[in-house]
Amino acid sequence: MRAESWRAAYEHVFGPERLATISEDDDAQRWAGWLSDPPPRWRTYVGAFGSDVVGFASHGQCRDDPALGELFTIYVLPDAWGAGVGRALMGETLAGLRSEGFQEAVLWVLEDNPRTRRFYERAGWSLDGTSTEETWLGLSVREVRYRIDLR
Repeated sequence: MRAESWRAAYEHVFGPERLATISEDDDAQRWAGWLSDPPPRWRTYVGAFGSDVVGFASHGQCRDDPALGELFTIYVLPDAWGAGVGRALMGETLAGLRSEGFQEAVLWVLEDNPRTRRFYERAGWSLDGTSTEETWLGLSVREVRYRIDLR
């Protein structure tokens, strides 16, 4: 699912050749490990239409600051974009972060991802002025951090 979402959202950043290198099998193995032995305060939510899984989100304790929550992932299959799955997953994520006792949370997103950034901003997240350079699929890209007050 992540691979399909990335191919739709990031073709303009990475190009189809790099995106074709994402392995669904590697993703499945990584997720099997995380789900069987989750990090501290980690939760994962699944969005479905009937029996078809069309999205998922995960959050937990921030990797950089244990006082903060962090939205690690939120992916929805492109065919389900605009159908409310992302909003529902975001609602569950924010409720889950609050129930874990977090008063604030952060997330990281590629700077050149306007569609997703608008989604986060509509959900109440704001840029906090922090950015970093990361390497994804062999390409250096800028990520920006968003923050939300959960109180």
